Amino acid sequence: MKADIYDFDKTVVPFDSGSKFAIFCFLRYPYLIFLLPFYIALALLFALRIIKLDRFKKHIFCFIGFIKLDKAVKAFWDKYEKKIFPWFLPENRERAAIVISASPDFLLEEIQKRLRFEYLLCTRHDRKTGELLYKNCRNEEKVRRFYELFGKDKVEVMCVYSDSLKNDKPIFSLGKRCFHIMPDGERKEFEFNEIYR
Repeated sequence: MKADIYDFDKTVVPFDSGSKFAIFCFLRYPYLIFLLPFYIALALLFALRIIKLDRFKKHIFCFIGFIKLDKAVKAFWDKYEKKIFPWFLPENRERAAIVISASPDFLLEEIQKRLRFEYLLCTRHDRKTGELLYKNCRNEEKVRRFYELFGKDKVEVMCVYSDSLKNDKPIFSLGKRCFHIMPDGERKEFEFNEIYR
């Protein structure tokens, strides 16, 4: 099978979807303000490097336990689906699309249905508590999850798209062609060996 790999945040959409969803929910459900002291303490522990990113993200979505999640997710994408870069729309994709993202599964599964992309690998969370269930799907974990699903030889990766040259070297290494996504959605092709020497 031939396929293309896409990061999601700031690649397919011009924003970080997890952060934007959190803000969306705090504005939509003002009673979530009672969680603010918890978040301040969590952010402080992370900023002081007392806890690592995975521990931080393990609890960052705890607010979903206090909302009607499916309804909130649908309302979020009703508002922001139009921000998807046009080149990622189903009619503009040449091959099967594999989206590999650190964003939460409960948020991206809805947009997967709407945009009809074939495969989604992302960070898994408990839908009742928001707790991180496994490793954050970033850096080398993206490649590990890719091989876990497809094995070593079942997919020929033609193109890889991401906004992050710093974090997505592992998935860029899988593709025949690499595209760096600019903030306005422009796709700039580059040679892997010229960037990563």
